[in-house]
Amino acid sequence: MIQKLSNGFKEIMIETIDKLKSSDKRIALAKIAKTYGDGGQTAVAETFHVSRDTIRKGSYELESGFPITDAFQARGRKKVEKGHLPHLLEDIQAIVDGQSQTDPSFNTTQLYTRMTIQEVRDQLVLQKGYQDADLPTNQTLNTKLHQLGYHLKKVQKTKPVKKIEETDAIFENLHATHEAYQGESNAVRLSFDTKDRVKIGPFSRGGKSRVRVEAADHDFGQTFLSLFGILDMSNEHVELTFTASKVTADLIADQIEAYVHKLRSQQEVDTLIINADNGPENNSRRTQFMKRMIEFAATYDIKVILAYYPPYHSKYNPIERVWAVLEQHWNGALLNTQEMVLGFAESMTWKKKHPSVTLEENTYETGKKVEKNVMDQYEKMIDRAKGIGKWFVEIHPHQCKAALYMGLKTQ
Repeated sequence: MIQKLSNGFKEIMIETIDKLKSSDKRIALAKIAKTYGDGGQTAVAETFHVSRDTIRKGSYELESGFPITDAFQARGRKKVEKGHLPHLLEDIQAIVDGQSQTDPSFNTTQLYTRMTIQEVRDQLVLQKGYQDADLPTNQTLNTKLHQLGYHLKKVQKTKPVKKIEETDAIFENLHATHEAYQGESNAVRLSFDTKDRVKIGPFSRGGKSRVRVEAADHDFGQTFLSLFGILDMSNEHVELTFTASKVTADLIADQIEAYVHKLRSQQEVDTLIINADNGPENNSRRTQFMKRMIEFAATYDIKVILAYYPPYHSKYNPIERVWAVLEQHWNGALLNTQEMVLGFAESMTWKKKHPSVTLEENTYETGKKVEKNVMDQYEKMIDRAKGIGKWFVEIHPHQCKAALYMGLKTQ
């Protein structure tokens, strides 16, 4: 019968039956199957995409006159908190709350906990008196923690602010200083920085080589060379200084003094502009570094301008590009000897010129400081820019000489 209906009537019938729910739908399907006769259940099941069990249930309801009430909510396993563990969620929350923190970004209401599922399970036994055998599986406990809004997350470092309030003013001052002295034959602008220590040994540096190179499968070596570099922005000359000790304020000052002394044999220099990051050994609050720069200005009769780049903007320091070239130059080689390190440094080129490479064999004392009462006197010799004094300092030689000639004793 159903097969004989036109497609239009069949679609109307199917659509109408589908709008019925529960018992009403089953009884309607049972009536159609009964009217159909032999094979009616099979034909109805195929046409309306239901099981024959559904039609049989509808036939029972049709004959008995008693509709069967569906209890979908009773199907499946009962939730543990609604069964034999009614206080489980409250106890989990009491245990985890003390070990959780809110979302630091405040973008969600999620709580992050450091406790693992196994630790929560153990504490339920120890603190709340549960029997381990009575508790649900760890997977279920994990689900319950998520339902309560707790999420396991690694402890992360606080993300730094990428731009401080003074950043724009610092850059404006840098640009103004560079433009003011650009083209001045007696002014020299140096960019300097300290590179990460170079580990010596047969270790891979992640680069590529045109010849087969085999590196050790670990890099547990304890031999290092530290590297300090100076880039002269007026002639693109690079000075690289390696040392087995740490790069200290005194080493930095000695290298600056040695380079200016060498430069003065070729040209007049009355102004030195230094660009650098505000690193721990060369920032304008590092007392030993400032002491050395003041003494340098007085000794050589040179005006020194310390113009630092703002935090998180070290990529603008020109010497950083020299480091990139050097790393690209030697990252496919095995720097397994001190001589190999120095040789690769000498063979690199910057602006088609090789750098000057030296190995500093002196060991510099670390942690040297100037006493506060002495530093207070030194501070009177320098001029710090208003609002950005930490990043811009001028040292005038006549001010330094006047104080030094008065017999100021330094540590």
